[in-house]
Order: sequence, then C-alpha cells, then structure tokens
Amino acid sequence: MRIILNATALLAAGVLVCWQGTDAAWAQPKCPDLGGTVDAGTCRIHTATDTYTIDVAYPVDYVDQQPLTDYITQTRDGFANVSQMPGSGDLPYQLDIASDVYQSGRPPHGTQSVVLKTFQDVGGPRPVTWYKSFNYDLDARRPITFDTLFKPGTKPLDVIYPIVRRELERPSGAGTAISPGDGLDPTHYQNFAIADDAVIFFFSEGELLPSSTSTNIARVPRDAIAGLLAAPPP
Repeated sequence: MRIILNATALLAAGVLVCWQGTDAAWAQPKCPDLGGTVDAGTCRIHTATDTYTIDVAYPVDYVDQQPLTDYITQTRDGFANVSQMPGSGDLPYQLDIASDVYQSGRPPHGTQSVVLKTFQDVGGPRPVTWYKSFNYDLDARRPITFDTLFKPGTKPLDVIYPIVRRELERPSGAGTAISPGDGLDPTHYQNFAIADDAVIFFFSEGELLPSSTSTNIARVPRDAIAGLLAAPPP
C-alpha cells in the first residue's frame, strides 16, 4: 500500500501530520471527512486545481488513526497554502503521499506499523522525498517510539549504526560515507517499522547521505538487537 506527500514545504508552512489508532479510531475523522473514498482498505484522496495536484493513500485500519489523519491533513493543507503564496512559480505543484504497512506477531497481538513516503515538488531545483512512520504496540495499547523500543540505559545505536552504514553505503558506491556524528545521532532514527525478522529504518533525502543517493532504507535484523529491545513483540 502506498501514499505520497511532501514534508519539507509543509514544514516550512508550519504544517505537520501524524498517524495512530485503536478502538477510538472509529470516533476519529473518517476517509470521507478528508475528501477521500475507501478502496480495499485504503483511503484514496485526489485533488487537482490550476495550482496543484494532491494524491494521498493510507490504510483505514491502522489501530491509532488520529495521529495519522492529523499528519496527513496538516501536510496536505500546508502544501496547498504553499502553492498559493505570492511568487509561486512552475505551477502546478505536486504532492503525493504513499504508505506501506508492517506487522509483527499475530493479530490481535504484536505490533502494527505504517510508513508514509511523501513526494513533493514545489517548483524548486528538484523534488523532495521524506518518510514519516507510526508504530503501535497492540498488547500494551500504546504508540512505540525509538526511545520506548529499547530498554532504558542501553545504547542501541552502537549496534544499529554499523549495520545501517553497511546497508546504505554499499549500494551508494565509493565516496559516500555516513559520519559517526550523524550515524550515532538518535534523531535520524525516528522513522522505522517493526517486522518479525527486522526493524527497518527509513531516512529522508539528505538525512544521512547526499540527496542524490537513492538508497534510504536499512534493515536491522531482530537477532542483532534482541537483547536491547524493551519488550520484544511475539
């Protein structure tokens, strides 16, 4: 399942959205409230004007929907505002938000993850792509962040950074390297998904490697960090 949006211009416009869900999700804004239609479990939103086109797709069954729909709404509205700013050129602008869904354990137990991939073209030198993830512990009934994923007092990046470095640098070729300063900075590891066999990290363009580098996803085997996880899902 995929979705497309752009965060850079949206952030510049002061817009941001997030995604989460549980039983309360059914009381939250539904797909039609956002101007979309549901197709095979996916909410699809399409808007086209003289100044922009917007395409969004996200799963309607994510257990913690409110942060997800908030993020999408704010990102969409911020992008639309940017397209209407004085001096906007190279119109129409484009915003696409796509999503992938991950699961660990066997529902209704384990974890559920959604990763949004946003593509944004606002007429600059080149489009921008970034990621935003949402993770939920189905047993504890609460969101999972990078900090809560690991046991207090541990240093997970001592293990994760070398793996991520190998995963990203190898296909990028000679001349590209992730500095220890960036590679050991937890702020770069906030977007991830949990699978049965790995924790998958997603990096936006230019976050760890030059923006021209296409490889932005690194899989860290669960076996490598099993002793560091706070509460390994089944």
